[in-house]
Amino acid sequence: MIVLDLASIPAGLREVRDPLLARIEDAALTASQPREQAFHDGWLLRYANGKAKRARSVNLIGAGERTLDDKLAYCTAFYARHGVPFLLRMTPFSRPHGVDRALEERGYEASEDTRVMVAPLAAATPAVPDVDTVTLDRAAFGSALVGLHGLDPARAAVERDRFAHSVVDGVYLAVVDGGRVVACGSAVFEAGLVGIFGMVTALERRGQGLGTALVGALLRRASARGCATAYLQVEAGNAPARQVYSRFGFRDGYAYWYRRPPAEGNT
Repeated sequence: MIVLDLASIPAGLREVRDPLLARIEDAALTASQPREQAFHDGWLLRYANGKAKRARSVNLIGAGERTLDDKLAYCTAFYARHGVPFLLRMTPFSRPHGVDRALEERGYEASEDTRVMVAPLAAATPAVPDVDTVTLDRAAFGSALVGLHGLDPARAAVERDRFAHSVVDGVYLAVVDGGRVVACGSAVFEAGLVGIFGMVTALERRGQGLGTALVGALLRRASARGCATAYLQVEAGNAPARQVYSRFGFRDGYAYWYRRPPAEGNT
């Protein structure tokens, strides 16, 4: 694990007080609802041990009443009991106020700078390559996604289950060549917002415009549904993906990162 220096993230992305971005954070949590989750004193504990770290980490959405050390002790035991590494997902909206600094003082190490990019939806998307897409159901999309990521059987099963039992309003698209899915992506709709998730292209087909075409197709569906704002989550260092998204007007809205106990190994 590479320890993240938070100073490398612009302060304006770490310290955000914007109602729209707060709505987007809520919508993103709703868009990814594993069955394996529980609440403890204002914190959302997710423990679906698949690929997505946001589905196997603590989301600090409420201040609660207990002391920070009591809550950390509870979470440590909770994740150990479920056999999942203990991670805390930190955002500008994490509560209580100042909790990230308090965790740093306790030796919790930061990692994985991720950006939530946001774009207003125009009436028309930029001119991008067009490809034929097929619409998948949630279960088929989950299977396609884990295949493209090449996940091990245990994490593949978790991801397939997460999609198969999803109750969100969404559309799931794939590009199929020779009977095989070579790229996929999904859009999740909520109250005028659309989140783009699950974007992945087969390694040997990258650089051919498939991801760009899928984003365009998903945003057209969103516009037809009356959505006004789009958002997505992408690693800060993923320059090729960020370049694609910028073509559609996506810009960094805020950042999030993870903290783990100092003795925790890589996941």
